[in-house]
This record gives sequence, C-alpha cells and structure tokens, in this order.
Amino acid sequence: MGNSPTPPPHRSLESCLAAVEDLLRQIIKHGGFSLTFAVKKAEATAGAADGPAYVVDFSGSDQDLLLEKNAALLDALESVVFKAVRLDEDLFGKITLDCRGWRQLRVEELKLMAQVAAERVIESGEPFPLNPMGARERRIIHLALKDQPKVRTQSEGFGPDRRVVIVSSVK
Repeated sequence: MGNSPTPPPHRSLESCLAAVEDLLRQIIKHGGFSLTFAVKKAEATAGAADGPAYVVDFSGSDQDLLLEKNAALLDALESVVFKAVRLDEDLFGKITLDCRGWRQLRVEELKLMAQVAAERVIESGEPFPLNPMGARERRIIHLALKDQPKVRTQSEGFGPDRRVVIVSSVK
C-alpha cells in the first residue's frame, strides 16, 4: 500500500543561511569568480515588514558580471542556490542575494513603474500589461498597488511569460 514520502523536517532560517553560505563558497571557488560576500542582517525599512531578514552582499572585481543584463546572473545564482539547499517555501524571501544595493534600487524602480502604469489605467480605463517578470518582482507590483482603490492587479500567463496586468476597478 502506498507509503507517501515524509516531508523533510522544517529547518531554521539560520541553518538554511549556513547552507547557502557553504554552497556560495563552493560556487565562487570552483567557478573561478573574483567575488567575496558578507551576510548582513537586513535593515528594517518602513512598509517592508515582509522583506528579507538577511542579505548576502557580494563584492569583488566580478560584481559587474552579477549585475549585467538586469542582474540576470545574480538572479540565476540566487535561484540555483535556493533550490540546491532546498530553502523552505516559507523562508523564501527571508534571504536575498544582492550586489551594490541593486535589489533595493530595483524595488524602488518597480514601485514607480507600478504607480505610473496605474495612473495611465486610471486616465484611459484600458488595462496595462507589464513586461514578464519573476514572482518576486510581480509581488512587489501587487503590493505597491494593493491600497489603490481605482485599480487592481492580476497575474496572467505561465512560466517565464507570466506578467502583471493593471486594470481599472472603476465601472
């Protein structure tokens, strides 16, 4: 009779962080990257109660590599490392990889983009689809507009084509 596999035991944020650090050391060493990193407790910012608890901040002469093409390598590294250490879903977002403050700058950029798009929707009444983006960035858009009574957000599409569409909530 079917014995279902038991789920892995819940790990603490600190034990997951230690696994992330170990794997990053190996990737940097074996990948030949000229990078170092420091783990810092994230600074609490107003309105960011659900932000990261820890930031793994990179430095070194290969920083530019991490930030090329909208930080594609930084995002890929974060994704691979979190999957490899099997970061618990409830801990996702509590640890983030960053370089030169890029993540916070991107958050501000996304919030501004959301506000501008919302204003366009309010003026025109027409839905405004944003470019495809990952789950973390879509969430930032949703949260940026959650208290805006004249618009609502919805995610549409699948996989790498998933995007936020801002629509009028005024009939």
